[in-house]
Amino acid sequence: MPEISHEELLARIGQAYYLDNQSKVEIATEHGISRFQVARFLDEARAEGIVHIEIRHPGHEAAIDAGALAHALNIHRVVVVKTMEDDLQHRDGHAKAVAEELMGEARTGMTIGISWSRTLDLAARHVSKLPKCDIVQLAGALPVPGGGNPLEIIQRLGRVGGGLTWPMWAPLVVDSAATATGLRRQPEIADAMRQADSLDLAIVAIGAWAPNLSTVWDRVDNTVRQEGMRNGAVAECSGRLIAADGTPVPSELDSRVLAVTVSQLRRTPKVIGVAHGSGRADAVRACIAAGIIHTLVMDESLAVQLRRDMDGQGVPE
Repeated sequence: MPEISHEELLARIGQAYYLDNQSKVEIATEHGISRFQVARFLDEARAEGIVHIEIRHPGHEAAIDAGALAHALNIHRVVVVKTMEDDLQHRDGHAKAVAEELMGEARTGMTIGISWSRTLDLAARHVSKLPKCDIVQLAGALPVPGGGNPLEIIQRLGRVGGGLTWPMWAPLVVDSAATATGLRRQPEIADAMRQADSLDLAIVAIGAWAPNLSTVWDRVDNTVRQEGMRNGAVAECSGRLIAADGTPVPSELDSRVLAVTVSQLRRTPKVIGVAHGSGRADAVRACIAAGIIHTLVMDESLAVQLRRDMDGQGVPE
């Protein structure tokens, strides 16, 4: 019998133990070694990657086919980020994927708009290079605990890109339509909102019109929340409410928001939508129906829910 390599020996022992259900004693006898050597070789086979053990927990889904999901959703591209148990690690991983997408899509001379979320705030910190381009703030400030400020995002990206920046010096939501109207007349704010008419690329966060799934929901009173729900809102994007069929939802909130409009996003050649969590599945579909999402960066739990819904296994709409 020809002599075999050590790696081949590890493979044969691994197959005998894990696939053929032979005992360590049986394997030891067959190869003329001790059962203690068998145990050591099994450990070595796993450490070297010759034997790979995969455990699938009940209820956990197989890997998502991003290309097939993008096709099913009728959008250009889907990026699925691994779900992490630790919330900070999970958000940071999501942010890195968004940053990579931005750096891959940016081109010299572009006008790029970005809204705000905690994930987008982190993403801006991971952007290490950009061609010379202009950066537009798409939504006013809405600071939350543990989050940064939209102005900081614009400043960071502006320094990396080396182009002009168009900050929006205003809150996202103000207390009255009259206040919003006055702010829109301010030259700096008017300029930023006008730049949103000529975007080449935009990055927006997608929220669901429900508790804990939208920073705007958490900042407005119950009258505004209920009005949006009565009018069919399921999604919130930069303070704009959207129904399941993709139509903008009329709301008193609309007159108080300083942000990019659904119409402006529809005219943008490429929009990267960012969302996470299975609870935002309806919101993501609504934004896609609205024609404002071309690329979607999301986590595994959201991707699984979207696939389940399309397979008819999720909760009926």
